[in-house]
Amino acid sequence: MAKIERFEDIEAWQKGRELTKIIYKITGQGDIAKDFALKDQLRRASISIMGNIAEGFEREGNKEFKQFLAMAKGSVGELKSHLYVALDAGKISQPDFHQLMSLADETSRLIAGFLRYLKDSDHKGSKFK
Repeated sequence: MAKIERFEDIEAWQKGRELTKIIYKITGQGDIAKDFALKDQLRRASISIMGNIAEGFEREGNKEFKQFLAMAKGSVGELKSHLYVALDAGKISQPDFHQLMSLADETSRLIAGFLRYLKDSDHKGSKFK
């Protein structure tokens, strides 16, 4: 694993950023742009993924970081559930749905992998040095 010096170096955060960009693009056009509640929920869930990864990293302790990564993973689940609502309501296209679900699944896998790495690591974070 490459050395991580900033939260921007974390692959899961990078993938969450990519996911958020696409969420904003898709929710800014078409029928979903007029569904303010659903659009807002999708955007908030995607933002939460990035935000929790960043906040956990900045806490500088593994225990807290793992907790925030778990919250980020939960936000991926929330986002995926909202995507089903958007699809079922005819607010997003099948191709957009599949693209977003694929990115969400990849983000979730990256977060899970990073969580496993931290659980197995002896490194406790810089605030414990």
